[in-house]
Amino acid sequence: MDYLTITGIALGLCFDTFAVSLSCGVVQYRILFRQALKIAFVFAFFQGGMTVAGYFLGSIVSDALKAIDHWVALGLLSFLGIKMIIEGFKDKEVKEIPDFTSLMVLFTIAIGTSIDAFAVGISFAFLDIQIWISGIIIGAVTFLASMTAIRIGKSAGARLGQRVEIIGGIILIAIGIKIFLEHMLGA
Repeated sequence: MDYLTITGIALGLCFDTFAVSLSCGVVQYRILFRQALKIAFVFAFFQGGMTVAGYFLGSIVSDALKAIDHWVALGLLSFLGIKMIIEGFKDKEVKEIPDFTSLMVLFTIAIGTSIDAFAVGISFAFLDIQIWISGIIIGAVTFLASMTAIRIGKSAGARLGQRVEIIGGIILIAIGIKIFLEHMLGA
């Protein structure tokens, strides 16, 4: 898998953290740069790390599932993409948002937003991929997206939140279809 595709997957995966970071910027509009760095780093670490962890779990069972690997990748990415699209269309009530700078809150949110990355890591195990480079790319894209979202949130408000989840879901589905077609067409 080429780096452009991995970057596309990273963009699709980081939309959950983008939405959370956007909310953080909106709610904590006086957030300091070092606090934003902390939030973005934790999100990036979990996003990249969960991808790598999923890869190693998937590697354990990859030989047994080699014949259907493209179906697994298509299924996982499509499921996650559809889930993100549905979440993007749901009306979300504005609730009291926790303090994003608290480590306990930050780790909980980071784990919740990286479950998708774990599933993608499992699908990566069925492909010929350099997982460490992929994890770094996914982490770096997540870091940049989170920092950008916090800044946008400070400036623009919460109106973008649901739209980014829909876009992220569409990207994940498109990449799942691309992987499937590459395998089926022998490209």
